Amino acid sequence: MRKDTLETFLGSLAARLPAPGGGASAGLHAAQAAALVGMVARYSDGEKYAEHAETVTAVRNAADDLGQRALTLTEDDASAFGAVGDAYALPRSTEEEKAARSQAIAAALIEAGRVPARVVAVAEQIIGLAEQVLPIGNRNVISDVAAAAEAARAAATTARVNVEVNLAGITGAEERAELTAAIADVDDIAARADKVTAAVREVITR
Repeated sequence: MRKDTLETFLGSLAARLPAPGGGASAGLHAAQAAALVGMVARYSDGEKYAEHAETVTAVRNAADDLGQRALTLTEDDASAFGAVGDAYALPRSTEEEKAARSQAIAAALIEAGRVPARVVAVAEQIIGLAEQVLPIGNRNVISDVAAAAEAARAAATTARVNVEVNLAGITGAEERAELTAAIADVDDIAARADKVTAAVREVITR
């Protein structure tokens, strides 16, 4: 999917196909958020920003890494969802087949929940980078810090829904606890995004 054109990806998203879907969209939101932070960091170098050069470099490198991780998760989500469909398609004519099918479905749902859970973690880190670059970055691209925060928020909240939809079919207590914990801070991530955007708007509307 990372080699697709935007038109191809959006066409696949709009088609009556099991994947890509909301989970892949969450990963793409995160990738865009990371790219925006990276762009702001790249506009915040040179002598004028020398005092913060170490932080800016660290933000840039982290954003690039998180962007690649987000793209990988976008592809992983499509694969994981495909595995769920494959598990549901397994035969169930005998008791043994039914048991194997149930086990395969359970395993596939867990992995399908873990992928968007990882997107939440990536989104949270990107918000942290936006918070770091906001006070020191180039004022000419400060609106892109807000754009990054909003994209990261969309990644986190969309991913949460995709974790929750898989949680509905997971019965294992340990796995349910793991995934529930992974999305517990999404409201906080969204609140942090609100603060970044509010701070940006305060600057640009003065």
